[in-house]
Amino acid sequence: MNECLITNWNALVQPNDLVYHMGDFAFGNVQEILKQLKGQIHFITGSHDKNTQCCKHLFASYSPLKEIKIDEQPITLCHYSMRTWAKSHYGAWMLYGHAHGGLASWGKSFDAGVDTNNFFPYSWEQVKAKMATLPDNFNLVKEKRYG
Repeated sequence: MNECLITNWNALVQPNDLVYHMGDFAFGNVQEILKQLKGQIHFITGSHDKNTQCCKHLFASYSPLKEIKIDEQPITLCHYSMRTWAKSHYGAWMLYGHAHGGLASWGKSFDAGVDTNNFFPYSWEQVKAKMATLPDNFNLVKEKRYG
């Protein structure tokens, strides 16, 4: 499993690429796995990541939640799915893991784990394409409230 995931990762990621990983990083020797992966990894801790604490310094960042902007698009990153997040009613997106494809999207959010993408990481282009198919959060709340 680890060999397949490392091969798929390195097929898409270049050494200077930014990678945001939404948790449940690895079973086994984290340092050995990290040595094999390309990219600058910003790590969002998950429910199975106690073994990564010894290696915090090897990640570009390490936190339970991260708010970023890419091409001026605000995005919240967390291992766990949320129904609302910072600026969710103003066009912000949310990417999560944890559910392994078993939880439907809510508004502009989706499970960006590799197990929802043939065990490859999502590219920025794939994330944008997926988000283009999802409804705005403001409209979802408005429909629920005013029916």
